[in-house]
Amino acid sequence: MITGNTFSEKKTFLEKIKSIDYILVVVILLIGIISCFAMYSTDGGQFKYYTNSHILKFSLFFILFIILSFIRIGFWHALAYLFYAVALGLLVYVLWFGVTAQGSQRWINLYFLNLQPSEFMKIAIIVCFAKFYHRVQSQDINKVKNIVFPIILLALPIYLVIAQPDLGTSILIAASGLAVIWLAGVRIRYFIYSFLTLLVCAPFVIAFLKPYQKMRILTFFNPERDPTGAGYQILQSKIAVGSGGLFGKGYLKGTQSYLEYLPEKHTDFIFTLFSEEFGFLGSSILLMLYFVMLFRIIRIGQQSESYFAKFYCFGFTSALFIYITVNMSMVLGLLPIVGSPLPIMSYGGSALLATMIGFSIVMSCKIYNKEIIT
Repeated sequence: MITGNTFSEKKTFLEKIKSIDYILVVVILLIGIISCFAMYSTDGGQFKYYTNSHILKFSLFFILFIILSFIRIGFWHALAYLFYAVALGLLVYVLWFGVTAQGSQRWINLYFLNLQPSEFMKIAIIVCFAKFYHRVQSQDINKVKNIVFPIILLALPIYLVIAQPDLGTSILIAASGLAVIWLAGVRIRYFIYSFLTLLVCAPFVIAFLKPYQKMRILTFFNPERDPTGAGYQILQSKIAVGSGGLFGKGYLKGTQSYLEYLPEKHTDFIFTLFSEEFGFLGSSILLMLYFVMLFRIIRIGQQSESYFAKFYCFGFTSALFIYITVNMSMVLGLLPIVGSPLPIMSYGGSALLATMIGFSIVMSCKIYNKEIIT
């Protein structure tokens, strides 16, 4: 626990500029540029809706990321619970007044953006848990109240997101929250008990799944059972990735994409399109950029004085790692399709905005890494 009075760093604007992690900024910018080229490819080499929209949103949100980075880390700490409450309130609102598309009611129409509150909850839950645990003594971490309260905070948004229905995002929110709980030092036996309980309850949980969700699970185990229906997407994805070979087919030359064999190529399956065009080498470079990004965030957490900043950076890194792993495993057929976007790369205003806000908090931790929060 951090003791003593709160220490606020006094820095000039020039000192703040020098404190920015420019490697992280460049990596985010590079992945963003790659995503814009990939989106141009999904539109058939033309500046159509997805390309224009993604370029505009990335440009605006990247600028917003830089601006929000100069907000003190103490501000994010002070508003952590409010951030969570607002995100939870929006999840409740969307169940009553949300926009329905493809059988799910997940969005709020803001005219200039279809806001998806569940994407913001991914960040809000990390900020909320970082604030909760940063003041808890290590010997008190495993007390009942310090386990039950975070579980309740985590269960509420999971239930609301499942009700939309959006099982994939609810799993990712759960993973984000559990990552921080794990990092806080909760005993491993509680995770083992929870996992065993989940296994026992799995047959009963499956009974409540929507038909399309059950089909995704069955398709994961045997995509060939319905190659022109439920298994079509994953089979085409694996064909596209494999056909890319070592060096890829070349930019704007992906046959699976251009012949429209690959659905959802601008969102969840953007990595498939990229792999087909740039092959194993291009995919490895993209993975390396993600690795550098995660490494820099961990370094920022290590250099921060406050436990709030440490918990947030480590929790955000864990969440990003999970999102990247789930998306890439999903398109390669290693996991069921759960609707998980690839950070920065995939099309989607809410996901991109939430991710950039997450990065701005990380950069705030870097600029004000000596600021202590009590």
